[in-house]
Amino acid sequence: MKSMAIIVRDDSFDKIMVPLAFAHAQAQQGCQVEVLFTSWSVNILKQGGHAEFKIQSAHADATVWFSQQIEKLGFPSDLYALIKVLLGTNKVNLYACNLGATVFGVNADSLIPELSPQHIVDAVWFLNEKAQTAEHCAYF
Repeated sequence: MKSMAIIVRDDSFDKIMVPLAFAHAQAQQGCQVEVLFTSWSVNILKQGGHAEFKIQSAHADATVWFSQQIEKLGFPSDLYALIKVLLGTNKVNLYACNLGATVFGVNADSLIPELSPQHIVDAVWFLNEKAQTAEHCAYF
């Protein structure tokens, strides 16, 4: 696969790890990956926002164990560290949906320093320019 688009809306730590792991795996294979964070998940692109992501309550008692398992697989269990790994592949682009960004206060001043205001995009643009042209699109 040469290109993939991923749309993420889930905001729990355990649920956001899946699309991030997929993005990493595909990037390691040379695939260009475009990721749009919508709704609550846009907070991952806000400075300090990664700390808001907790494991879903049904599995809260397994938080330490889950983090240890992620690290055993070679992934950082810190979401911001994982974001930096993804961006460091030069194969993954991250975007915030402008609607979600507006609702949750993600703007040019609050974005993580690795991103610019151009990474806050209209969902229709992402669907037409990234998702529609990708070989595969996944929704989480």
